[in-house]
Amino acid sequence: MADHQEASLTLPSDPASVSAARKHVVRMLTEWGLTADTEFADSIRLIVSELATNAVQHTFGQSPTFAVDLRLEQEELLYLGVTDSHPRWPRRLPAAVQQDNGRGMVIIRCLAKECGGRLTVTPTADGGKTVWIALPWSIPVQG
Repeated sequence: MADHQEASLTLPSDPASVSAARKHVVRMLTEWGLTADTEFADSIRLIVSELATNAVQHTFGQSPTFAVDLRLEQEELLYLGVTDSHPRWPRRLPAAVQQDNGRGMVIIRCLAKECGGRLTVTPTADGGKTVWIALPWSIPVQG
């Protein structure tokens, strides 16, 4: 097997793309050996849903597309990234703020931490950003 496997998909910044992003990630991870009905798979589905939703809702129409990238390195570390071209980076809201939304990054950070992973944000060349989740991978890779 190669030192890494990669998959990428670019989607329009449209609410319907959230489901497409989730299905793409699940399909790729299943090909790489992840059983779909595990707690780890459920966490990944929720993470990608939250990241894709953020890319659609919080770019205010300034990012016509977003990309979902997966990279599995040496069968040890899974990177899941969602990239958009909007310059505003995600912000953590204070716990005292009362509103109906805006808790996605808190959910993502908690899920990543529960899975033994971490969240980072990196700039892109076009002034946007990629929100990366790095998770330990302990599943033997297929194919």
